[in-house]
Amino acid sequence: MASESAVSAAAEPRRPSVGGGGGSSRFRHSESDSDSEPDLGPTPKTFTRLCSRDAADRAAALEELTRAVLARLGLDRRPGSERLSKPSLLRLLRLSRSCPLPEVRERAAKLLRTAQERGVEIPRALTSGSSTFIPAKEMAKERPKQEVLLEAFYSLGRLDNITMVMALHPAFLSCFLRTQHALLDLDGPLPSLWRHYIVIMAAARHQCSYLVQQHSAAYLEAGGDESWLGGMQHVPAKLRSLQCLNKLLAHRPWLITQRHIQELVCPGAESRWSLAELIHAVILMAHTHSLSSFVWGCGVNPEPDHTGGHAFSPPSPNHLPHSPHSPAHEDGRQELTDGVMEVEVLMKRMAELQEQEEECTQEEMLTRFERERSESIPTAVVRGAPPEVVLCLVEDPEFSYEDFAPQGLQAPATMRAQDYSWEDHGYSLVNRLLPDMGQLLDEKFQVVSNMTYHRMAMHNGVDTYPLRKALWNYIHCLYGIRYDDYDYGGVNVLLERSLKVFVKTVACHPEQTTTRIYNAFWRDFKHSEKVHSNLIVMEARHQAALLYTLRAITQYMR
Repeated sequence: MASESAVSAAAEPRRPSVGGGGGSSRFRHSESDSDSEPDLGPTPKTFTRLCSRDAADRAAALEELTRAVLARLGLDRRPGSERLSKPSLLRLLRLSRSCPLPEVRERAAKLLRTAQERGVEIPRALTSGSSTFIPAKEMAKERPKQEVLLEAFYSLGRLDNITMVMALHPAFLSCFLRTQHALLDLDGPLPSLWRHYIVIMAAARHQCSYLVQQHSAAYLEAGGDESWLGGMQHVPAKLRSLQCLNKLLAHRPWLITQRHIQELVCPGAESRWSLAELIHAVILMAHTHSLSSFVWGCGVNPEPDHTGGHAFSPPSPNHLPHSPHSPAHEDGRQELTDGVMEVEVLMKRMAELQEQEEECTQEEMLTRFERERSESIPTAVVRGAPPEVVLCLVEDPEFSYEDFAPQGLQAPATMRAQDYSWEDHGYSLVNRLLPDMGQLLDEKFQVVSNMTYHRMAMHNGVDTYPLRKALWNYIHCLYGIRYDDYDYGGVNVLLERSLKVFVKTVACHPEQTTTRIYNAFWRDFKHSEKVHSNLIVMEARHQAALLYTLRAITQYMR
């Protein structure tokens, strides 16, 4: 595990509208009816001060919070006559569940109990832990040092479930937070409200209610027009013009051409985008699409203050309601019988692959690539209709990933990495149009590609490079990107079918990820290793989508 200082340089201290999406779940379509009621109780500023790095400021804010809550629950008032608002109650619930500072967490829980004793209907969380795939006890075993969680809490203004899962790999979390902070908060060509709205648009493509809610709250807290959350028909034409590019980036980025760029940035275009604005929007969309893959692939649970993450009604004696915003639950208990054998076979195959001296011809390498690209890997899962909060933001909801197929006169050709790569082409273009962003993205790609603990399941001292390389190149293969100098026979040797099913589902159809698919691969590996595989899927997918768009921009600029 990386040092606890890995997150220390992650981001400038931020307030609740960033990263965690803010402390409130007040947005259109929410369960809360708080829009029509006064905000009774502590102010948002009081909650914000609880995230201060200064211990004295936090202590003063905690006392202020306590006084404000108790004043609303004063013993001289009739029970229930002056209740706390739902936003305040949900903030208290969130703090009582996820705050890494024990004094804050315990005080929030105590204030909720006091409110309940005074006749206030308090919320309860519907989920346990940060992931529906990883049992809370297992997460606790692999949890990073407290300093990592505290640094993330101070930087984000809250400790959300994405951060909790990603914190299993602190070195990656550090550069992820820096990149996200730059995309959402630092100076750039796009206004803050538009940045959050573009994330909402992108998350809706993969039915990722988690990110839609997170950034809807941030959008409203920054002063956004609530009507925009009711559908794309309410937003400016310039934002609506991104819908086609958003759709292609999410599902079939190889279809993006110079024409799509020209339609958005040419001088005669209606609501013209500058190249700097467009590259900012493209990176935000690709970032969100890939982060949606991570949310679904790790089974990230709704936040306690999200719709689907809490309820005010008494718990049912039979079952807890299933959240429509979490990955589908299936009976998918891990089968450990063959888990150890699976690890041993993989170890042997890796050793044999590294010792192999056979050199293949270019024709054979191409044949092996085509074999992997055209392999039939089923991913379809029957799932209910997405919630209206997501569906109203999606144009052409039936449009989805289809296997990359270069055959035919009108079909796109395979992208050879030697002709257009991130290192030789994409990096410099991004840095030119959006200064420093190329460096941040490159660091993130490098960290996830090189990150290793020299461990595999119960074995230590393992060189996992061949496995990590096979995962990265397989994902690029699914997106039609080929490396001339890589032998794709290694993909078939190292990635058994259940792993391919998981990877293809998460990379191409993330909303179809289920517990069964997650549990079926690497059955004797640690959950942190499965999270590591999800990070590779997320970043390989992000880079693949960017490459196609950056190539189209390059062609337009010539």
